Order: sequence, then C-alpha cells, then structure tokens
Amino acid sequence: MIAGCGSGVAGELGSGDDEASADRVRVTALLGRPPQGRFEVVVRSSSGDPVVIRNEALLDDGTPMPTRFWLVDPALRAEVGRLEAAGGVRRAEAEVGAAALAAAHVRYAAERDASLPVGHAGPRPSGGVGGTRTGVKCLHAHLAWYLAGGDDPVGAWVVGQLPLDALGDLSPTTDPHRASSASRHRIGADSVPTGIPVDDGGRG
Repeated sequence: MIAGCGSGVAGELGSGDDEASADRVRVTALLGRPPQGRFEVVVRSSSGDPVVIRNEALLDDGTPMPTRFWLVDPALRAEVGRLEAAGGVRRAEAEVGAAALAAAHVRYAAERDASLPVGHAGPRPSGGVGGTRTGVKCLHAHLAWYLAGGDDPVGAWVVGQLPLDALGDLSPTTDPHRASSASRHRIGADSVPTGIPVDDGGRG
C-alpha cells in the first residue's frame, strides 16, 4: 500500500462504463487494494493518470468517510511523506495559524457534508480536513483538497515546500484561487466521474 496518512478510499461514481472501469482498476493498483466506497477522479496528470479522487461521504457499508479528497499519485505521496517526516505538520500549523486553519476545516466539512443523501439520519462524518477537528493531521489530505480547487491554506503551504518539478502538469483549473500558482505548475479540478469506494483516513 502506498504511503499516506490513512487507510481508506472510496469507489467510482460512474460516468462512461469503460472509463469508470479503467479508473477503478488504476486506483486499486495505486492503493494496493480495492477501494471501500465510491469516488470520482477530480485531478489527473497530463497522461490522464488519477492524482486526486473525491470520495462520497459514506462508504458502501454506511460507514462515515471524513476524508473527502484523497491523494493517490505515488510520487506526490512520497514527496509529501518526506515533508511530514521532516516536521512539516508542525511547521504548517505554526506558519498557517490557528484561525486560518480552523476556517479551512469548516469549509471542508461543509462541502463534504453537503454531499450526504437528503434526509440521511445515520452516522455522519466528523471533523474537517482528514477528519480532524483542530490542527493539521495529514499534509496529504490538505494538498489533495487544494489541488482539487479547495481554499486550503495548508495545501498552498505544502505546494510551496515541494520541489519545483514535483507537481508536473496537472489538469487545468478554472478556479481563480489557483491563478497565483500558475507560474509554477498547472493545477486542475478536471472532474471525470468514476466509481470506487474509499474508507476513512487522514492521508490523501
């Protein structure tokens, strides 16, 4: 299983059958196991490989899935893992600040929880980015949300710490928040529905 902060990933949401099937196979290979919930690929590399997937808020068995965006690209996961090992989580918390981080958790939770089925009365995901309520749990999860177009100051901080060529060419985005990053790389939120379940975990 590739490095990351958590244990779970969902499954395809379903566009074209062929594409969804190919994405399911590829994401399974990237994870080292079949996903446990439904997902869609929202960021791809220039070659079309999945980079970030967006999970449904509930796994197939109804278990809440707090991690909405998941980083599946192995090279990026390795880079972020090195950053975490060098004390990146503590540095990010200190440099981003508690107020900005708390606001990001609220935005993330609101986007995720809005995807719950109408009238859902069972268990719900908790926390913000990566399922944590305060501070930073996993830089992978923050970067995944940022690359998918999320307003995440920790994700932006991570991008600033990575090698200049780490991100390569990702799918273009129309999100105006990403304009400031365009000089270094192209970040994308090119959503191509697929369908694979993912479970919880802080790692993207």
